[in-house]
Amino acid sequence: MTNRRKFLKSTVFSGLAVTTAGLSSMACEASKPIKKPIVISTWNHGLEANTAAWEVLSKKGRAVDAVETGVRVTEDDPNNATVGIGGFPDRDGVVTLDACIMDEFENCGSVAFLQNIKNPISVARKVMDDTPHVMLVGEGARRFAVEKGFKEENLLTEKSEKAWKNWLKNQDYKPKINVENHDTIGMVALDDMGNLSGACTTSGAAWKMHGRVGDSPIIGAGLYVDNEVGACTATGLGEFVIKICGAHMIVELMRQGLSPSEACKQAVERLVRKYPEDYKDLQVGFLALSKSGEYGAYSIHKGFNYAVKSNDEEELIDAPYYGS
Repeated sequence: MTNRRKFLKSTVFSGLAVTTAGLSSMACEASKPIKKPIVISTWNHGLEANTAAWEVLSKKGRAVDAVETGVRVTEDDPNNATVGIGGFPDRDGVVTLDACIMDEFENCGSVAFLQNIKNPISVARKVMDDTPHVMLVGEGARRFAVEKGFKEENLLTEKSEKAWKNWLKNQDYKPKINVENHDTIGMVALDDMGNLSGACTTSGAAWKMHGRVGDSPIIGAGLYVDNEVGACTATGLGEFVIKICGAHMIVELMRQGLSPSEACKQAVERLVRKYPEDYKDLQVGFLALSKSGEYGAYSIHKGFNYAVKSNDEEELIDAPYYGS
């Protein structure tokens, strides 16, 4: 009985120590001046996307409107091989798109396996705003988009079709680290009212099996927002982001008092620990933003970068990575 009491006492005080440390960290975070508005997004195409998002934020617009506006720029770019029109197709030569969006009230919308509509993020926004559902997929998502006034068009550009036909010669499917075949754009923002929102959109892994869906349209994997704490988005090979519920995990780590940088790092380290052989041949990167406007990122391998825009900065930053 004595040993049991000692064990319980030790456990209680250990828990209190962890909780106190977390609360202390959160108190320090709360004492910092809030940096707002601010928008951050994945990869170098995030610079242009951030500029569009800033047009909304600088006029005291909502973060959810900013992130939708921002990532649409990337979706509309036919020269980008990983998002929207011009995205590399699946192994059947079909371009399929995935996207999700989440606002400050934890409302969210998502589409997956969407075809012939170049702005899946705006279809996802319509799912969020105009339906009782969170996700629509495939033919149902396409029909919904058309009913809402979205124009159907061929998303397979001449450039992407040529790349697909070249791939057919060998049909080798092995995503390469930092090569543009799964470079999602994820964006999270904090607006002038202090509210967070996020968006994530992609054409998925090039030459994927027809019907494959990655992490980008999955709330809690490719994107998660908690307006009390922070927001996170992911990029890279989606199967592994899904396996650890990456974005949700990072927001929860931030809730416990970790900074965005440390939370992203811990998520990557978990991937490395759980998949000690797989991680060597794949890239995953996380990008997070706290309620105070602090941001951070971390990836498995070198090469992941992200764009930042606020009142006093506009730059592309190389994220730290495992082993650096």
